[in-house]
Amino acid sequence: MTPKSQGYLFKIASVSIFAVQNGLSKYLGTAYSPIFIAMVRYWVFAAFVILLAMRSGGIVKAASTKHPFLQIARGVILAVGVVAAIFALSRAGLAVAQTIFQSSPLLVTMLSVPFLGEKVRWPRWMAVTLGLGGVLLIINPVNAHFDANVLFAVAAASLLAIYVVATRAVSRDDDTMTSFFYTAIGGAVVLTAVGVFYIVPIAPEDWLWLAACCVCGIASHCCLIRAYEILEAGELQPLTYLQLVITAFIATLVFHEMLTWNVIAGAFIVVGAGLFSMIRERNLSLKRTTSATSP
Repeated sequence: MTPKSQGYLFKIASVSIFAVQNGLSKYLGTAYSPIFIAMVRYWVFAAFVILLAMRSGGIVKAASTKHPFLQIARGVILAVGVVAAIFALSRAGLAVAQTIFQSSPLLVTMLSVPFLGEKVRWPRWMAVTLGLGGVLLIINPVNAHFDANVLFAVAAASLLAIYVVATRAVSRDDDTMTSFFYTAIGGAVVLTAVGVFYIVPIAPEDWLWLAACCVCGIASHCCLIRAYEILEAGELQPLTYLQLVITAFIATLVFHEMLTWNVIAGAFIVVGAGLFSMIRERNLSLKRTTSATSP
């Protein structure tokens, strides 16, 4: 097997495990507080990152940053986003929530202009507008049976976009391990401060599912790290949308969710807009690289 094939397999494994984790989070989130579930997930995640840091130069090196406040803010933002995501998965539905989550890259495009100074040309702005229209179609706010719980999914997608933009900002000076460290530790601290008030006894049969959810989190991150060690982000990004397909199967087969026409149509619009924006950016990046290296 070629290294490139291995990279793709690691990415496919990562998005598949993420989809399973979302299914487990939906199940657990209906029986326990999403804050409690997120807290336990972050405890395991933080332990995993601490072990990684110890193997990558030590805790002191990982904690050294030129942007302490922004790094801490990143950790808090993502932690709140995870809580919102679990609320959305358990209340609004697995398929609907995951479809709205896929709009996050489009929101990153919007936010990168004022906060990172990036330039976005009109074709990508059209893609962003079209993608957000797809989100509105999924939410369907004019429907008499409008479910306000979908707003948790919108909040989660928005917070993830802010987190990604903040990550890009700190990555100019801090390495990946430092950002990873603050994501885990910052999130674990803030969720523990709040989550201790939501601790409840766990049913014996649910310990297995909670452990599986935590293991999925670690396994998916390990696969993702290996994938990015082998291939560039631009090569792997299209496979991210495979998670939506896997999630749809889990939603219909395991949780017996019904996929309505507006969710299916909205999913095609959001994914199409996201792919167009990504391909457009990659082509422009290749042109800039070619121009810079040409004599």
